[in-house]
Amino acid sequence: MENDKRLGGADFMRAVACLMVLVHHLVLRMNFNKIPPTLDLTFILARFGNHGVSVFFVLSGFLLSRPFWLALDRDQPLPSLKIYAMRRAARILPGFWVALTVGFVISFTVYGFPLDAELIGRYIAGFFLMSQWHWRTFFPVQGDGPLWSIPFEATCYVLLPIGFLLLFHARPRSRPVLASRLLWIGIIAAALIGHWLVVTYLPTDSVGRGWQYGFQGGAKEWMPRYNPVGFFAIFAIGALAAGIQTVIPARRSAIYDIIGALAIVMGAWQLPQSIGGPGEGYAWLGIPYQFPLFPLAVAIALCALPQSVLLAKLLDNRFSRYVATVSFGVYIWQDIVLTLMQQLFPWTFGTGSDDVLGGWITSSLIAIAIIFAIGTLSYVLLERPMIHWARNRENTSTRPATA
Repeated sequence: MENDKRLGGADFMRAVACLMVLVHHLVLRMNFNKIPPTLDLTFILARFGNHGVSVFFVLSGFLLSRPFWLALDRDQPLPSLKIYAMRRAARILPGFWVALTVGFVISFTVYGFPLDAELIGRYIAGFFLMSQWHWRTFFPVQGDGPLWSIPFEATCYVLLPIGFLLLFHARPRSRPVLASRLLWIGIIAAALIGHWLVVTYLPTDSVGRGWQYGFQGGAKEWMPRYNPVGFFAIFAIGALAAGIQTVIPARRSAIYDIIGALAIVMGAWQLPQSIGGPGEGYAWLGIPYQFPLFPLAVAIALCALPQSVLLAKLLDNRFSRYVATVSFGVYIWQDIVLTLMQQLFPWTFGTGSDDVLGGWITSSLIAIAIIFAIGTLSYVLLERPMIHWARNRENTSTRPATA
């Protein structure tokens, strides 16, 4: 988190999301046909670590919307959109651009993809955070698949203040707090309608669709169910959670420990619900990651944990805070490391070995160490300096002028 004042449970949720996605990508390197029968269920559940993407979206909506809710409830002006945009850009763009460029370069130098207009166009679309609108550019580079979600989240960054502009514009002074939350539910409903329209009227054709055709075939398989409007509905549930959390009395109570624990269990229970179906966990309206129950469980936990007596302190331990701090770097660099390991050392992850499980565990531990080292360096050398630069610019722009 970027704020000095941390919300209880937020670091834990970010760490869980980071580790879920990392485990998901590690498990994809395992030969499922050679898993010991006693571990079948464990690996199948770990496969659904991709649901951590939903946790990231709910958490971002929760944290980014809080200043808007607080200003709205206090009858203050809309928070500065210039500062909001500067903070978001400083937080994600430098690290994203570096990882994107490295992924682009290794696409044609290491993996041997032709440096043609298609590959360059995908890179340019990703660089300007516009790759999310078409299956051709969905994965902006061949060398780093998880980068697809960053432009998706950037779209949510744009839609969030637009939603609040509507709330601020329509705000009469006498409107109760509950009314604004109900209006936000209307915004979520509008996003769901938009998602339904995209899925219904913008289907992809069947030519070259499927992961057997590579990233672009996989993108055609995911779209239109994967679209920025549907993901904004996930993001907006996090924003609604923030609207509820900001009006909960600040007094701590053990009841919030119970609610938070039950919400975490509810979220974990959603993972096995995807067994037997697509790995993406498509649910209501075809939105992935067991929508809406899984993001609702995350949202409820985020509402309850800041007011918990003990649970948030236990969950936001030193390890969780470290993982949360370097999570962005871990996310954007993990696929580069894992894919390069397979490309340069074909025997990694137990490939061709009699001891597939042992080889996979050894390679996974090495990969985790490398990924977290790079993620830490990314935060220390790139992300943190840019965050501080943005803060200094913000302080300079808001400091009163002297005579």
